[in-house]
Amino acid sequence: MKIGILGFQGGVYEHVGILKRIFSGEKYSGETIIVRRGGELSKVDGIILPGGESTTIGILMDKMGLTGELRDRIRGGLPVLGVCAGAVLMAKKVVDKVVGEKEQNTLSVMDIGVIRNYFGRQIDSFEVDLHIPVIGEKPFRGVFIRAPIFERLNNNVEILAQVGEASVAVLQNNMLAVAFHPELTNDYRLHLLFLEMIKK
Repeated sequence: MKIGILGFQGGVYEHVGILKRIFSGEKYSGETIIVRRGGELSKVDGIILPGGESTTIGILMDKMGLTGELRDRIRGGLPVLGVCAGAVLMAKKVVDKVVGEKEQNTLSVMDIGVIRNYFGRQIDSFEVDLHIPVIGEKPFRGVFIRAPIFERLNNNVEILAQVGEASVAVLQNNMLAVAFHPELTNDYRLHLLFLEMIKK
């Protein structure tokens, strides 16, 4: 399989590193492709949208001719993993906890609303063990950096993990969105879940 990673901001090479380690084993074979311009999406079987600053990433996607093509491919079934800002880009509604509703270009592919910076700014970053039954009983260490939370816009969205009452990992068909940064851990289970989505 060929996994694309949107290459504008965030932990691009951390995701590459995790996937290379997974692909060096016996169960999965594949390669990674850094996607930065229109046309490169035709080569991938799934794509990761990393963290960063969602407004900036959206502007760069537009400038490089990626937005429409990426939206069409995801709506057509391309598996996608959105991480933090990448998850914001997937949402149909975006609100900032401080400034309120945001006029922001998104892909508008997933039936979620996002509250940006829900837990605070950079200084309020934290780690916490998450219970994510779909990947097993062992807790997953969630690394939260200026993290959003998710609100379901309909019942087609499955909540996978919460911090208190706040949803921080959600799944809808071919779309997996997480508010934390799995690429900053040595736990590959969310990446493996994403690869299983691609295999199906």
